[in-house]
Amino acid sequence: MTVTGAAPPTVPHSVLADTVVPRVADVYAAAADPGRAGAMRAYMKDVAPFLGIPTPARRALTRTVLAGTPRPGEADCTAIALRCWALPEREYHYFAVDYLRRHVPRCSSDFLPVARHLVTTVPWWDTVDLLAAHVVGPLVTADPALAAVMDTWITDDDLWLVRTALLHQLRHKQRTDTERLFAYCLLQSGHPDFFVRKAIGWSLREYAKSDPEAVRGFLARERGRFAPLTVREALKNIGA
Repeated sequence: MTVTGAAPPTVPHSVLADTVVPRVADVYAAAADPGRAGAMRAYMKDVAPFLGIPTPARRALTRTVLAGTPRPGEADCTAIALRCWALPEREYHYFAVDYLRRHVPRCSSDFLPVARHLVTTVPWWDTVDLLAAHVVGPLVTADPALAAVMDTWITDDDLWLVRTALLHQLRHKQRTDTERLFAYCLLQSGHPDFFVRKAIGWSLREYAKSDPEAVRGFLARERGRFAPLTVREALKNIGA
């Protein structure tokens, strides 16, 4: 399976998904709160309809849904994620993201096209950022050859793939590939979109927790290439 293809992935057969997806649909739907749903949808700029379930309540419901279910294989993760993503309400997408965060170690590099599909389908920061840091990042760590795919995402026309490439090392700390991080920031330093400019600053701010002098030095050399928003975000915790 190619990791760079953009074709929608096929939903594999999964007995576990046949159990989990109808169960989560029933349990979440029963807990829907239309009064909250409108406000949640508005807060997320109308990216998707909502059931109106707050995160703590949703995660409690998730524990009920998953009680007694076995650990998944990669095909199960793929089927559950894609089938949840096909449901309209955003809480089902959140369920899929949480499930993948927990079980991404059970997935191989062949899962990256599925992650790409999730990043680029009904995209907004609420799912993209978690997928970048907690799914794509661990996949690249497990198979460093996938860094070459990040090198293609960082120049993609899809701003959410660009943001994912910038943020996939967010949790790497001292393991961060600094040369790649700085190169990505420079490649997109002139990007017109807020979400990319913010992601550049965020990625630098997070790495500054591990090596503040490297980030200060980088910005001392290249500051003029970045938007003020990016620089403020990058230096938020370490100063000029």
